[in-house]
Amino acid sequence: MSKHFFGDTATLLGRSLRHISRSVDTIVTTAIMPIAMMLMFVYVFGGAIKTGSDSYVNYMLPGILLITVASGIAYTAFRLFTDMKSGIFERFQSMPIARSSVLWAHVLTSLVANLISLVVVVLVALLMGFRSSAGVLAWLAVAGILMLFTLALTWLAVISGLSAKSVDGASAFSFPLIFLPFLSSAFVPTDTMPGPVRVFAEYQPVTSIVNTIRDLFTQQPVGTDIWIALAWCVGLLIVAYIFAMTTYRRKIS
Repeated sequence: MSKHFFGDTATLLGRSLRHISRSVDTIVTTAIMPIAMMLMFVYVFGGAIKTGSDSYVNYMLPGILLITVASGIAYTAFRLFTDMKSGIFERFQSMPIARSSVLWAHVLTSLVANLISLVVVVLVALLMGFRSSAGVLAWLAVAGILMLFTLALTWLAVISGLSAKSVDGASAFSFPLIFLPFLSSAFVPTDTMPGPVRVFAEYQPVTSIVNTIRDLFTQQPVGTDIWIALAWCVGLLIVAYIFAMTTYRRKIS
């Protein structure tokens, strides 16, 4: 059964990746907005924002990486919605394939596409002066956290893609996720914020994830932030996965 599932998922993943390769502008578009934000904040606002860091691009890159992921998953919801409306799901259900492999192909495609977008954003950040003394293990830890974050948000995108009534509705759910980093430590220290906003910023998931990635880049002790970040990502992933699979079974039953 597992061999059947993995084989079917690999085949469907190849189909999705071929679609991505024919639409490279999707990945480029995903990266454009975060890069534009990075350029604006570094070269327009950076000089007026006091973070205690020698380089503002070093300080704000972790938040930009999370915004990149949030932008990318909107296309996952869009692709899933398109497949649902085109009748391709019904065609797959008439074939002897593992049912969940259809969803997992979309999820793995999201991982690949977002990884490419993240690499593009980091390369632009390097051109803008980003530097890190992090070793290989620290970079692998950053990649692992970003992939876990991507997985969690992608399963949320699956719920949206399956439940939406229109194309706009399928991708609109990502907008609050894109702006969530602005109410975190991504761009300014939380202690500069007014009381209620500071409380929300300090206890929402993006802050712990941003702090963890920033500490890994600068080789600082990550403390409890990494455990809080992992708890948020894993918890969100589990809940989103359960709801996504429940919605999927309801749709195909």
